[in-house]
Amino acid sequence: MTTLLSIFLMAQQADGQGGNPMSFVLMIVMMVGVFYFFMIRPQTKKAKEAKTFREGVKKGDKIITIGGVHGKIVEVNDVTAIIETEGGGKLKIDVTAISPEATLALNKGN
Repeated sequence: MTTLLSIFLMAQQADGQGGNPMSFVLMIVMMVGVFYFFMIRPQTKKAKEAKTFREGVKKGDKIITIGGVHGKIVEVNDVTAIIETEGGGKLKIDVTAISPEATLALNKGN
């Protein structure tokens, strides 16, 4: 942030114009607002939705992990879940490894 400030100050001095310091502050505030509304806010909203989804998974749900493993939840607790794959094998996975987007698409198709 300080390098951005120094670049703008040098640019104002090179032009030979003093400029209005309030316009500079307003420009910085607008840049921070754009970053917040277009980058930070959607990302936190998506993370909150994923957390809510992962807390809501229950026994019997069909899921897809972020690694692409398809399975059905046999047992679930706060941190881990045991899933049964198509061949009858069981895998113990971290609940955060469940992909909300892929799982919702899978369940929407069935």
